[in-house]
Amino acid sequence: MRILVIGATGHVGTYLVPRLVEAGHDVVTISRGTAKPYSANHAWASVDQRQMDRAEMERTGEFGPVVRGVKADIVIDMICFTLASAEHLVTALAGHVGHFLHTGTIWTHGYSTIVPTLEEAPKSPFGDYGIQKAAIETYLLQQARLRGFPATIIHPGHIVGPGWAPLNPAGNFNPQVFSTLARGDVLVLPNFGLETVHHVHADDVAAMFMGAIASWNASTGESFHAVSEQALTLRGFAEAMSHWFGKEPKLSFAPFDAWAESQTAEDAEATWEHIARSPNCSIAKARRLLGYTPRYTSLQAVQEAVGWLIGQGRIKI
Repeated sequence: MRILVIGATGHVGTYLVPRLVEAGHDVVTISRGTAKPYSANHAWASVDQRQMDRAEMERTGEFGPVVRGVKADIVIDMICFTLASAEHLVTALAGHVGHFLHTGTIWTHGYSTIVPTLEEAPKSPFGDYGIQKAAIETYLLQQARLRGFPATIIHPGHIVGPGWAPLNPAGNFNPQVFSTLARGDVLVLPNFGLETVHHVHADDVAAMFMGAIASWNASTGESFHAVSEQALTLRGFAEAMSHWFGKEPKLSFAPFDAWAESQTAEDAEATWEHIARSPNCSIAKARRLLGYTPRYTSLQAVQEAVGWLIGQGRIKI
């Protein structure tokens, strides 16, 4: 089939586009700039790569018609962040596409109440990103169920892979947290370190997209969590990484406000954003309907990324 991927050179697109090419599809990609995928693959040589400024083209009303003009059987949207953007694209594609896949986020749930959280659980999103993504999901599912628009929503967790810093045991993206554990120094965690984070390897997310495409009847009109088998507590995450570095864990704990005083504003804010949600999501639905079986545990995904950071000299061991 002819497949268009919007925002193709990011974390998931790095793995998804080669999967699509290797499956025999005719792949067209749209990206704003000339950024390269995080890892090289010969499959990109056969991809029709186009550069477009989505935001500007949406402002002028051009983006939807241009996307429709690609005449793709399947459109995969990796970079839709507002309801208005989703509405613009759906209006242009209704009746002109066989399958539309949108990248959401587990942050649509807001805080967790019952864990592991199911896709159908009542949602309480907070923060502009989570609220907008939840609104997009509601809109797409309504379009699917009331008007037959063939939408599927994939909700990744904290995406991990070689090429970028993973979410660390302190709940932020500062690679020095891993360096602290690698040296065997004391790492201070907020509260009791019992909040949760839920990673997923970028290739496992790509695999779910492939599964959704292969299972059209089961996936249209539905949303799915794309995460690893199990979430991690901050404390369990830190202890496991210490052992991976060959060290005994040395952890201490402080109430969040006191802990934040010793952090940069950026790191403290990132930690709060993650622990305030403490996601722990179920993959039972994706396993049942799509045959989703992630290859990586949370720790395996993080350790691969950390190994890359060590090789780049960004984590000292």
